[in-house]
Amino acid sequence: MAIVDFINISTVSAAVALIGSAGIILLPKPVDKVIMFTLLQGGFIGMIVAAKYLDVAVAVALFDPISTVILLIGIIKLNDVRRKKLEAQEESNIA
Repeated sequence: MAIVDFINISTVSAAVALIGSAGIILLPKPVDKVIMFTLLQGGFIGMIVAAKYLDVAVAVALFDPISTVILLIGIIKLNDVRRKKLEAQEESNIA
């Protein structure tokens, strides 16, 4: 049994999904988490394709970028709120 036997779409997709999920857990920056989230999505789509659910894979491939954009908008809003709160605390400390 050669190592090449383990390299197929199922194992590669599972590995990509595991790397993405580990990155989401371990990385502290929100933007890095979004990058890892896209890796997780890519692995998930690969596993769906490996299971031969191509209609579901098309739907997931269409909705994944939308969810990523919504997540990025949320991160931008969160950073704005944190920045304004920090500025307000600095102004109250000065006064």
